[in-house]
Amino acid sequence: MNTGLRVTVFAAALAATFGAAYGVGGAVGPISSEPESGTHGGSKSHAAAGHKEGAAGHDEARGGGHEAVPPGGLEVSKDGYTLDLETPRIEAGEKTSLRFAVMRDGTGRKVTAYEREHGKDLHLILASRDLAVYRHLHPTRAADGTWSTPVDLPKAGSYRVFADFKPKGGEALTLGADLAASGPYEPGELPEHSTTAKVDGYKVKLGGTLTQGEHSEITLTVTKNGKPVRDLQPYLGAYGHLVALRSGDLAYLHVHPNGEPGDGKTEPGPEVSFTATAPSAGAYRLFLDFKHEGKVRTAAFTVHAGGAADESEKPAEAKPAEEDPGHTH
Repeated sequence: MNTGLRVTVFAAALAATFGAAYGVGGAVGPISSEPESGTHGGSKSHAAAGHKEGAAGHDEARGGGHEAVPPGGLEVSKDGYTLDLETPRIEAGEKTSLRFAVMRDGTGRKVTAYEREHGKDLHLILASRDLAVYRHLHPTRAADGTWSTPVDLPKAGSYRVFADFKPKGGEALTLGADLAASGPYEPGELPEHSTTAKVDGYKVKLGGTLTQGEHSEITLTVTKNGKPVRDLQPYLGAYGHLVALRSGDLAYLHVHPNGEPGDGKTEPGPEVSFTATAPSAGAYRLFLDFKHEGKVRTAAFTVHAGGAADESEKPAEAKPAEEDPGHTH
């Protein structure tokens, strides 16, 4: 894992499913401080600057510099690899084994050799189109190259699955595929703007500005019962793991914090900082995974990038993101 970070951006193309309800709107603004009296609003984690160079949209800071990279995850196939989602439909509310494989185009063979990144051969992100449900999963791979992981999605609707990996001897890739959860469906609205999230007795405050087309620092501060948490535990090689999803098309920014455990300068809390770049103006959901007292928790936020804040917008305190019990990664 590297100290200076990059932005991994990958976009999905399913906006028609939910229409203008989740469009990237014109009411944009910087992340602002949240008053203690803020009301209910948003929640969680994978946002801001990325982790690896490569054609898939992974981009890594070197020598403190940052360079823009083309979006990744736009396709189910890219650079000779295809994400084969063997379970394209599941039943909402029922625990199901989600199965998939990465295929090598031209050979029909499943990829079985990967290079580990952030402690895993492959990271799997799953999000609902309304950004109310979010999962960061780490599936297991069978000898034949088939990946599987249990999922239990709380509501019906359209979901996007992102596979983030680096095949052995190849470049880092992020591929995306659509997943449908059947059952009674009613779309929800994007949670209100929020820079404070509460989860399991913890409060996470978001500071900084998410800026369109520019690198900026975002800092998340973790407290519990009003006291700073200074003993965060490493998770995936860092003290925090952040992901941002753009409302409307689920453009995806995969980021990792500035600094890492054991580097002699990065403290285990209460602050975790990231370098982030928004690919465009609009609303984003940020999801932060952090580990404390042996458990990984997720805090989520809704923020805007791209211009002056709408004065009528009142920051709202976030609720926890929907996630599997235990949140095992």
